[in-house]
Amino acid sequence: MGKLVVSQFVTVDGVVDDPGGSEQQPFGGWAFRFERGEEGDRFKLDEVMGAEALLLGRVTYEGFAAAWPAREGDFADKFNGMPKYVVSTTLSDPKWNNTTVIAEDVAGQVARLRDSAGGDVLVNGSVTLLRTLVEHDLVDEYRLMVFPTVLGDGKRLFAHGASIPALELVESRPVGDQGVLVLIYRPAAKDS
Repeated sequence: MGKLVVSQFVTVDGVVDDPGGSEQQPFGGWAFRFERGEEGDRFKLDEVMGAEALLLGRVTYEGFAAAWPAREGDFADKFNGMPKYVVSTTLSDPKWNNTTVIAEDVAGQVARLRDSAGGDVLVNGSVTLLRTLVEHDLVDEYRLMVFPTVLGDGKRLFAHGASIPALELVESRPVGDQGVLVLIYRPAAKDS
């Protein structure tokens, strides 16, 4: 059985919106104002190399599909070659190779994907999808790269009023020399 891993760039105040600036938000591009150093780059590379598949919402998928096929290197080769699953009711003919569209019974199909995977199923960005995954208790691990900035606006990692599971911190470490932290959480064991 695989593991569903949510990997997010996040600000100190919980914003995950447009970290790279590709969505043209007024505050976009905030993650790349900080050096995450060799340790941070290695963490992201190891994460992708250890994943079996990508699971993305439509907006994140379209951004990745526009950017990654033209890139080269180990990270790009892995992204471009691995199976990709996009959750969308409007996308019917994805152009990025090895892509499967999940249009209905999202929770059921994602649970089957996770259970049949031999490795990690990695979710990047995809905040709307993330909320569905949290609601259906499908996330096995949260890997957060926290950047030392506060935006005060934008999409948050968890929706206001959402029922968030108790989390257990299993790893924390600084990366780079500008205050970026890697935090890894797993849902805490539920009381019987």
